[in-house]
Amino acid sequence: MGSASLADILIALSMCWCLYHKKTGFANLNSGLLTSVLATATLICFVVVPTTLIWQAFFWPLGKCYVNSLLAMLNNRDVLRERSANSNSDSSFGMTSLHIARQSEIRQSKRSPATGTMNFRDHILNALNALPGVREFHVHVLVTAPAKDNSLYPYASSRPRLYAQDILVLLSEQANPDSPRVLVSAIEACLYHAPATDCAILYVSKVDSTGQGLTPSPTATLVRAFTRWYADPATRPLTARHLWIQLFARAQGQYLFPNSSDYPGKRPLSDARLCAWWRRVLGQVGADVQEAMGSEGRVDMYYLLPGHNKLEAQQVMGCTSFLSNSPPPATMPPWVYGHPYSQTSIPLPCPPPEGLHNLGHYIPSFEDDPKNRFMDEIAFTDTPISPRKRARTSATRDGVDLEPREGEKEREREKGARPRGELSKVCPDEFWERMSFRQECVTGAVTGFFSLGVSLPEHRMPSQRPPPLAPQPGQVPRAMNRRILSSLLTGVEFSTTERARKATDLIESAVRGLCEGLAPKLPGPKSKNQCPEGAQGSLTPLLPQTPPKRTVGLPAIDDASPNPFDEPEATLETYKAYIFGSINVSNPPLLPKGSGGTTTSEGVSGTIPEDKVEVHVLAVRKKKKRPVA
Repeated sequence: MGSASLADILIALSMCWCLYHKKTGFANLNSGLLTSVLATATLICFVVVPTTLIWQAFFWPLGKCYVNSLLAMLNNRDVLRERSANSNSDSSFGMTSLHIARQSEIRQSKRSPATGTMNFRDHILNALNALPGVREFHVHVLVTAPAKDNSLYPYASSRPRLYAQDILVLLSEQANPDSPRVLVSAIEACLYHAPATDCAILYVSKVDSTGQGLTPSPTATLVRAFTRWYADPATRPLTARHLWIQLFARAQGQYLFPNSSDYPGKRPLSDARLCAWWRRVLGQVGADVQEAMGSEGRVDMYYLLPGHNKLEAQQVMGCTSFLSNSPPPATMPPWVYGHPYSQTSIPLPCPPPEGLHNLGHYIPSFEDDPKNRFMDEIAFTDTPISPRKRARTSATRDGVDLEPREGEKEREREKGARPRGELSKVCPDEFWERMSFRQECVTGAVTGFFSLGVSLPEHRMPSQRPPPLAPQPGQVPRAMNRRILSSLLTGVEFSTTERARKATDLIESAVRGLCEGLAPKLPGPKSKNQCPEGAQGSLTPLLPQTPPKRTVGLPAIDDASPNPFDEPEATLETYKAYIFGSINVSNPPLLPKGSGGTTTSEGVSGTIPEDKVEVHVLAVRKKKKRPVA
């Protein structure tokens, strides 16, 4: 018992020292002094009068004090992670260690406290501040640290070394301080960086809205601020001279918010209007970036509607021109109808070697992209054949050298570098011409491929560039991003206002809980109530979905070089400074229709504006019958 009491005293003293030097606003409660006094009294009573039970009067409350001290240390874990110099000046941390901070406590300034410059989150909030009306926006920005990736060009002769980052942006809205939050828009994207060619690709995978926000919808402003941040070299978080923004526009009722298509207030844009919407948004981004870079920079914009020639595509875009009432900016680069894989003005991330034509070096394989399946069919055209006989060796088994001949080794090496299937015969122009006959493009709906390229001269780039795998402040682990995205797609739904509010609270609490180190209990997938496009009882057929990538038959590439940098850890400080932010918008309301103001819808879904162009329906003139004589 004496040794146990002595150990208790040592533990209590260590807690006392730790809590005193890393203390919060509760210096009297979290000092550990009471625990040390009880442990000392227990040891003294046991040594002086061991035959009595007086020492037990101090021994039993000691366990409760240990529990309280342990809870105090756990509540102080974010302060304990800091350096001693910072922790001493942060002694007024207060109640925010014990409960979730209030709304007024977690609003951050428009500048990052670490660097003094505007970060990604503040850039989005600054853009949302210009929307009309009175409301409050809350944004969560999850950007993972760079990780090695070799799946973007699976059919390249020599796969380039790429580094990928997953991006998820969640935007919620609050009509007034007393009303609950509700998610209104979300963006899922992936950023690929190829340092060998000084190129990067931003693939916008999904953009969705719930239709439960106020008018106008903030989706267009959110997407414009999102793409502008990466397109502008002044704000781009990676040092790459050339950047390509690519996306595939396909109209569906829902993408990121399950069952949101069942909400009566959500009115998704049709296929033609969605393509026109993307062209307008990317065109404004291209004009802004061109104006910011000046004459030295170059911005090229391409769009292609499979199954339509240039004149037909212009007619499709022209019939939806009322979505934009303002004239295009003077600095907007011209749109080119076609694909960017035959141009040479802005380099591609994976150019083919000299003297070798391989379609796998031009067409990237993104997730949920119809080009993947077509590339698989072009690459895997060989029929199964019987296995060949074993090649002879240069010597018999009794000899010394059992290695293959040099000529056979060279032939095997050349065969491995040869493009698969018909990849060496199909050019990019033929690929896109045949793409018009694919299932995703001939179902009657208009689909579109959009590309925006930005290039900057070499002398405008910084001389010192950080390592491509070096994490930046505010980045989160990839597992955290995938966990939140999986919960959003399979664990919640947005069919009604009440369910959307519960889903918003669950997702936002999960993001904060993961940053605090607490593992929130996220819901599992719902197989009965959650369906993809089209409900179980619906008579309409399901829309075509892009199959997953084919990896059978592709050579496995072992990553021999490990990541020299540790994966970033999401903390409460990261959550407050980079991930979460809110802003109160107090602007004049949107002018009603017919008052001379704009009436355009700002989102992918929401209230669709009426066509201002007066349509005259011509009646068929019936031929009068002559009376029979």
